[in-house]
Amino acid sequence: MQTRLAPEFLNTAAGEAAEAILRRCVHCGFCTATCPTYQLLGDELDGPRGRIYLIKQVLEGAEPTRATQAHLDRCLTCRNCESTCPSGVQYGQLLEIGREIVDRKVPRPRTERAVHWLLREGLTSPLFPAAAKVGQALRPLVPAALREKLPPKAGPRAHQWPTRSHPRRVLMLLGCVQPSLMPNINAATARVLDAIGIQTLVADEAGCCGAIRAHLHDEPGGLDDMRRNVDAWWPLVEGLTAAGTVEAIVMNASGCGVMVKDYGRLLANDPAYAERAARISALCQDISELLGAEADALEQAVARAQAQAQASTGQKPRLAYHPPCTLQHGQQLKGGVEALMRRLGFDIQVSRTESHLCCGSAGTYSLLQPTLSHQLRDRKLAALAPLQADCTVSGNIGCIQHLQSGTEQPVRHWVEVVDEALGAERTTQP
Repeated sequence: MQTRLAPEFLNTAAGEAAEAILRRCVHCGFCTATCPTYQLLGDELDGPRGRIYLIKQVLEGAEPTRATQAHLDRCLTCRNCESTCPSGVQYGQLLEIGREIVDRKVPRPRTERAVHWLLREGLTSPLFPAAAKVGQALRPLVPAALREKLPPKAGPRAHQWPTRSHPRRVLMLLGCVQPSLMPNINAATARVLDAIGIQTLVADEAGCCGAIRAHLHDEPGGLDDMRRNVDAWWPLVEGLTAAGTVEAIVMNASGCGVMVKDYGRLLANDPAYAERAARISALCQDISELLGAEADALEQAVARAQAQAQASTGQKPRLAYHPPCTLQHGQQLKGGVEALMRRLGFDIQVSRTESHLCCGSAGTYSLLQPTLSHQLRDRKLAALAPLQADCTVSGNIGCIQHLQSGTEQPVRHWVEVVDEALGAERTTQP
């Protein structure tokens, strides 16, 4: 796709990056066929190809409007189009550039800016845990839109972390809302790693991965979050503390993982952080990658646990798996969770028709675009229903939370299911 950049974008990093991406687009339209918002709305401008044209026009000097902004806002950033594109168009990066330019040129209404600010600051605030506790205590009184984001208070086991030390160590990012809303995901991850001889460490100074601010039109704030995390993790990466070095930085929320794996690119122009950010990105692994590489040890641990339980716990649950977009499209990790769970003896299936489509969560999208988000959630649940599963599992808190809001069937992180299968093995360890 030929592009003639307007003078204001010539010889700029954003302009050059966007032009390089646009050159790869051949107008084929394959991306449109797999775009969730296009499937719902049927509007070319609410599909990747249409949004690419809108961004191209802006880069060539056309004045964007509120309509332009709305079409870009309605994108879930699921990056399904990147998995589909035969030309390797990096749509996600182009959308970042387009949104930033359009937001500079098109002021948002005051109420919209206020909502974005509240989400950016509220979800990443140190006061969020206390606010979540109040919300859970007063759950029946909370407005419906927020109530569906508040799971019931977790039980005591959700805060039980292993206490053994191991020569092998990994870092884990706890996340923004996960410790308050679904703490068992982090605890279960640490317990599963402990069962195969890997100790989980946490850097207290680390916080939001940067995605919330970056996706809510505060790119400088998002970069500051990334720098803070690099600083927090670096002593453990370099072995500058008594805890020693870590072999990986593990993510059990694929939305955070896709962002941390991008630190190297996003901070490439920062001379103080570029090298360290690239090292951090190289160390980052989704929990499915790490456990997949340790499948032999994990399989043995689960087998021992099942033998010790003497089948008293009954059959393993039948699982329906929703692969998060940030895992299958953003990180391009496909099939790993299913393969590992089957090896561990679980009956796990994916939707036969729409496993590639977004569930509608997409970070804060479900709060900002509730109508589209709920339509996609219900469509996803309908696609999973024929599997007749006992439980739906996924690998990202946003997906889990969003899907659970539309069904009575339990929706969990798959690592929690593995943790339960290891229960008997864990209780016999010294």
